[in-house]
Amino acid sequence: MAILWTKCNRCQRILYKQDIVDNLYVCPECQFPFRISAKRRLDMLFDDGHYELFDRNLRSLDPLGFVDALPYKKRLEESREKTSTGDAVLSALGFMGKMRVIVCAMEFSFMGGSMGSVVGEKIARAFEKARVEKIPIITVSCSGGARMQEGVLSLMQLMKTCAAAARLDEARIPFFSILTDPTTGGVTASFAMLGDINIAEPNALIGFAGPRVIEQTLKEKLPKGFQRAEFLMEHGLLDDVIERKYLRSYLIRALRLFLNKP
Repeated sequence: MAILWTKCNRCQRILYKQDIVDNLYVCPECQFPFRISAKRRLDMLFDDGHYELFDRNLRSLDPLGFVDALPYKKRLEESREKTSTGDAVLSALGFMGKMRVIVCAMEFSFMGGSMGSVVGEKIARAFEKARVEKIPIITVSCSGGARMQEGVLSLMQLMKTCAAAARLDEARIPFFSILTDPTTGGVTASFAMLGDINIAEPNALIGFAGPRVIEQTLKEKLPKGFQRAEFLMEHGLLDDVIERKYLRSYLIRALRLFLNKP
């Protein structure tokens, strides 16, 4: 049965679902952006929602034979079936404002958008493709961090993606990073904070460790909302916080500026 009503996690209002859909999945009452799929994100950003996916057939293995409540292989199978994607990121090539661009959008519904070997490889390959073809790249992060089921192999992706971003910078190819709710852990500690412009959606949770861990480490009380996008922008860790309805036009203007196009 189709769900007609839902509740906003921020203002707690009961909302007619179609009103949210019509508003780009943003609460019409408090403007809180709901989490959306990677495919929906690509549809919103590219001209007329047209784009070409690449590196679609990469699949994570189970190098550690990891088992917690479920075997890692089983979790991968369930996530692939649930999201109809190979892993937690989609890489796409298309046009934005008639300018050729690559967009990598993370899928939170695939194991919390965690970055394992395949996610790191796809991000690195997208950076390299952007460098070779001399076209801008945009990443849209939505992740709980590194994928613990792959152990140190997942941590290696931080270095891999950072190195790929550095090569892109040396080639003077524009890279814009969009941080959505949530962007945490190893993704925040790697490519997500390395953009020429780092942008966030309103009220996005952004950080490395959780508040409790940080407070226990620093032995002091932290200010309320210190890991939200607006706080980070106020303290210089972000360049801008942009509402979803303005994000595409903002990116097009930024691309024209960086590419020196009228």
